[in-house]
Amino acid sequence: MNLRERPKIGLLGIMQELYDDMLPGITEHQESFARQLAASLSEQAEVVFLRAARDRAGVEALTRELRAAGVDGIMVVMLTYGPAMRTLRALMENPLPVLLANVQPEREVSGTWDMADLTYNQGIHGAQDQSNLFLRAGLPYSVITGDWKSEEFRADFGAWARAAMTASEMKAVKIALFGYPMNGMGDVLYDAPALARRLGPVIVNENLGDVHRLMDKVPSAQVAEVLARHHEVFEVSPALGTGPHEYAVRFELAIRSVLEAGGYSGFAVHFEPVGRDGRFEQLPLLAASDLMAEGYGYGAEGDTNTATLMCASHLLVGDAHFSEMYAMDFEQGSVLISHMGEGNWKVARTDRPVRLIDRPLGIGGLGNPPTAVFSAQPGPATTASLVPLEGEDYRLLVATGEVLDTPEMAHVEMPYFHFRPDAGLRPFMNTWLRNGGTHHFCTNLGLHTERWRYLAELLELPLVEF
Repeated sequence: MNLRERPKIGLLGIMQELYDDMLPGITEHQESFARQLAASLSEQAEVVFLRAARDRAGVEALTRELRAAGVDGIMVVMLTYGPAMRTLRALMENPLPVLLANVQPEREVSGTWDMADLTYNQGIHGAQDQSNLFLRAGLPYSVITGDWKSEEFRADFGAWARAAMTASEMKAVKIALFGYPMNGMGDVLYDAPALARRLGPVIVNENLGDVHRLMDKVPSAQVAEVLARHHEVFEVSPALGTGPHEYAVRFELAIRSVLEAGGYSGFAVHFEPVGRDGRFEQLPLLAASDLMAEGYGYGAEGDTNTATLMCASHLLVGDAHFSEMYAMDFEQGSVLISHMGEGNWKVARTDRPVRLIDRPLGIGGLGNPPTAVFSAQPGPATTASLVPLEGEDYRLLVATGEVLDTPEMAHVEMPYFHFRPDAGLRPFMNTWLRNGGTHHFCTNLGLHTERWRYLAELLELPLVEF
C-alpha cells in the first residue's frame, strides 16, 4: 500500500478590489505575504498558492484551479477583509476539507502603524464574517488562530493538513472482507452503504478460493525473498520449520496479490471461515502482521469497522497497530493490550528482538501459525475506537496514555504491552464502556489527539476525548 507522507493544501487568499485605489500595490504586497506563509509551512505540507482572489468570480475560479491541482484541502486566509458572501457558492460546491486560518502578517500592533499597516493586518474581521457564514451554511470546517511564524501554528497546521489528507483519501479507500464477521459478535457488525456514505470506504466481499488458487502460483523467488527479509527483521525460532514458514509466506503473498489487484487499502478476515474452508493449513496471522507493517489496515474476526479505522490511522499518523484489551492490572493502573497473534511489528520496542515462533494455536483447528511476538516501545501512546451506532451514526473515541516498560511475559506467545491511560484505569474504562468503545481498536505510538480531533471535526464525527 502506498501511503503519502506529505499532504497537499491549497491556500485561498481572500481580498477585495476596494483597497486597490486606496493603497496601490496592496494586492502584490499581500500576495507576497501569502507566498511567505506557504513557504513557512513546507515541512508540514506542500502548500499551493496561485494568486489572491478579489471578487466572487476570482474565488470560484481559484477554488476550481486548486481542486484541479489535486489538493487535499483548502486553507482560507483573509489577506484583507473580503465580504464572505463572495465565497459561499465556491465553498458550498467544494467537497474538500476547509480550514480558516486566522493569521496576519505582523505579530504585534506597533505605535508606528499607519492606515496601510492596519489594512495589511485587518483579516481578523474578515475571518469572523467567513466563520459565521460557514456555520450558517452548515459547512464543516476548522479554525486555527496564531502567529504564522510560530512553531505552535505550524504544528497545528501540520495536524490539520494530515487530517485533511486523511479525510480526502478515505473516500478512495476499499476494504476487502475475506469470509464473514464473527457470528454473535455485535461491535464488528457493519452497514456497508452507510459506511460508504458517511466516511467514504467501500467494503467488498472477496473469495478465499481466489487466495488459495494464488498461493500455488506464487513464484518461488518471491517466497525466498520474503523468507530472507524475515530472517533480517525477526529472530526466527529454530523450532519453526521451513515448511510452515514458507506456507505462511505464500499465504501472505497471495493476500497481498488480491489487495494490490483490487486497489485495497485494508482487509478483514475471520478465523472461522478460514478454518472451515478445508483448503488451508494455518491462519494468516503472519500475513496480517506483515501487511500492517506495510501500511494496510486490518481487522480480525471480519471487523471492517476497525479495518477502516486502521486505514485512517495509517494515513493520519502512520504505523497503526491493531489492538484489543485482554485484562486490567489495578496494581499498575494499566490494561494489557494483545490479540490472537496479529500486530504491527513496526511499533515493537527497539531493545528486544521481534521473535518469529512456531506457535500452537487451537483456534481455527488448523496447524501452528508462525507468529511474530513483541512488546511495544515504551512511551506515550494514543488509542482510538470507531464506534458504529445506527446507520450513518458513528462516534470516535480517542484516549492517551503510556506504554509501560514491563518485563517480558515468557508465556504470552503473541504481541502484547501494558497501556496505562492518562485518565486513570477506572475512569478510562468507564468512559470507554459508557460510550460504546469497541473491543477492537487501534494504537499509535506518540500523542496524536490533535490530529484525531481535526479529523473528527472534518468528518463531523462526535468525538469523545479522554
